[in-house]
Amino acid sequence: MTRSIDSIRNIGIIAHIDAGKTTTTERILYYTGASYRMGNVDDGTTQTDFDPEEAQRGITIYSAAVTCEWNNRTINIIDTPGHVDFTAEVERSLRVLDGAVVIFSAVEGVEAQSETVWRQADRYSVPRICFINKMDRIGAGYSRVIDAMKSRLRARPLPLQIPIGEGPATNDNGFFGIIDLLTMQAMYWDDESRGSEFRTEDIPEHLMDDAQLMRAELLDALSDVDEDVMTLHMEEQEVSRELLLKALRAGVIAGEFHPVLCGSSLDYIGVQPVLDAITELLPSPLDRPPVTGVDPSPKAGGKEISRQSASSDPVCALVFKIQSDSHGDLYFARVYSGVLKSNSRLLNPRTKKKELITQLWHIQSDSREKVEQVEAGDICGIVGPKETGTGDTLCDPQKAIVLEKIKFPETVISMAIEPESSSDRKKLVQVLDKLQRQDPTFVARTDEETGQTIVSGMGELHLEVVQHRMERDFNMKVRVHKPRVSYREKLKTAMNSRVEFSVTTPAATLFFGLEVVADQKPPSEEPVLVTHKLKPGVLPEPLLKVLLESLYDAAAGGGKLGFPLMDLSLTVVKVDYREEESTDTAIRSAVSQAFNKFLNQGDMVLMEPIMSLEVVTPEEFLGNIQSDLNTRRALIVDSDRRGDLCVLKAEAPLIAMFGYSTKVRSLSQGRASYSMEPCRYSEAPPGSTV
Repeated sequence: MTRSIDSIRNIGIIAHIDAGKTTTTERILYYTGASYRMGNVDDGTTQTDFDPEEAQRGITIYSAAVTCEWNNRTINIIDTPGHVDFTAEVERSLRVLDGAVVIFSAVEGVEAQSETVWRQADRYSVPRICFINKMDRIGAGYSRVIDAMKSRLRARPLPLQIPIGEGPATNDNGFFGIIDLLTMQAMYWDDESRGSEFRTEDIPEHLMDDAQLMRAELLDALSDVDEDVMTLHMEEQEVSRELLLKALRAGVIAGEFHPVLCGSSLDYIGVQPVLDAITELLPSPLDRPPVTGVDPSPKAGGKEISRQSASSDPVCALVFKIQSDSHGDLYFARVYSGVLKSNSRLLNPRTKKKELITQLWHIQSDSREKVEQVEAGDICGIVGPKETGTGDTLCDPQKAIVLEKIKFPETVISMAIEPESSSDRKKLVQVLDKLQRQDPTFVARTDEETGQTIVSGMGELHLEVVQHRMERDFNMKVRVHKPRVSYREKLKTAMNSRVEFSVTTPAATLFFGLEVVADQKPPSEEPVLVTHKLKPGVLPEPLLKVLLESLYDAAAGGGKLGFPLMDLSLTVVKVDYREEESTDTAIRSAVSQAFNKFLNQGDMVLMEPIMSLEVVTPEEFLGNIQSDLNTRRALIVDSDRRGDLCVLKAEAPLIAMFGYSTKVRSLSQGRASYSMEPCRYSEAPPGSTV
């Protein structure tokens, strides 16, 4: 079945953990007819959390792709995790999506991971609509969440609905329904039909003034993006729903504002209007700018090229996820242009090899529908490639393009693992290789000094889940040792290193003089920057390349203690070159001497990862939690109230936060929650043991 490009909506559902992403997705699948049973997170029966680990823990770990139909539109949904340990799943999903639904809890509001996913969406310029969920809970506050969106996210929320009551529906003022500001009607959902049926009525009299005021604010905002709305609004004439939707859609796609809806997914209230908003307000692939990339051919010199979201353009697709199973690897890909056909060969510009596409699938969570071709704008599963990795481009061999890769955060925690049986060492290498291809934030390496296998990830939960996967999916039992923190080393003060390498042997004389300045540089994605200030012709171009590569390789080897270097700038300011004697070997030896001088004589300091921490707790446990944080060298940077709860924001070294989840539960009788994400690196205190 071919899907027309303008009818496709590629959207992600993103939020902080436990805001209701998976429950909302389950309701969407049920109401669109894509599912005939309504799963429950607590029972472990949801469609998108089909992995046994997800069902057991009641959280989303892996992004899941599902497809459904609504208003004659095809919606490709990716349900993403909310836990910071699995932020890579959000990162790779947002890279290939055209729009997103951001879910906030009406009680907790804007939480730490809400900010993280919002920033990720900002980075990829993803248009968003917002859904304030859990309006039926004690402490729900619609306007409070909207205010927090403005202050903490710098967002421009634009309410399209207002709730009829807040809190449990057993109260007189509880949450019963919503008022639609576009139609100026009240909407109520039928509990017996599990929300499949709803009715519209006139707005309750006591809420009419609020509704008229909010609609006037809505019209004011839309007047800024649509002249027709502005004219009718100024003349106090009625503005049709169709005209409002046209203005809203233009504003959403341009990123001018973020429409806000509300409801309670668990109680079946407000989900259908979210579906309407997805199809009517979020962009199709045609509404997004053409995808840009680089021409990989040597003659192009890195020239930027683009591809339209059209079937007539040369085919190109981005692989954003790899899932292994017993039948082989399944590659999730977004087709940006052209027509992807089964049994075709596409070029992977990174490996410079052609990959055979043997099968194409439309993915429905953990089930699949085989198709013969997939057109531009769609998301599909591919079977066949052998050497393609996450973030690789697959394209027409005659019209090659390299799309921008997906950037993933660095790992923050490591631990040593070993197989229970020494005969399983070879199998362990194969299993780790498979896991790394699937998860770019999971890294495995062998420590050359100790011979240990070191695995690194985004947090304790991340590594724990990986360990369980190894046992469950690959029957690979391993022993693990205490987690190790990923420290860094940094040069504190600028230093000049001047060396002269000179060796005379019976065969030849080797000589090379070198002066390099090492200094700090501003933080960036590249930890080490190697440059030179040599005049043209002072050193032949091939030897200059050897010199710069040698410096980079030396820096990549780590610092005095063997940890990776960070924020280091190396600048070659002078060389002493002799035509016959300054060979590759002489240059590499001089570089080695110069770099060792930096390590041995430079002011090198150990840097430890600092985590940004948010703890939400009832007030009676606040003192205990603060005291415990003080013992962990935490710096409390802010405190706030969120309804009846206290919110502590702190920065703490990762080394001191191991086992914190157990501790915070015991300090609060299980009533406090926390979230933690990497913040920055800071100088470790003297005497730190690593």
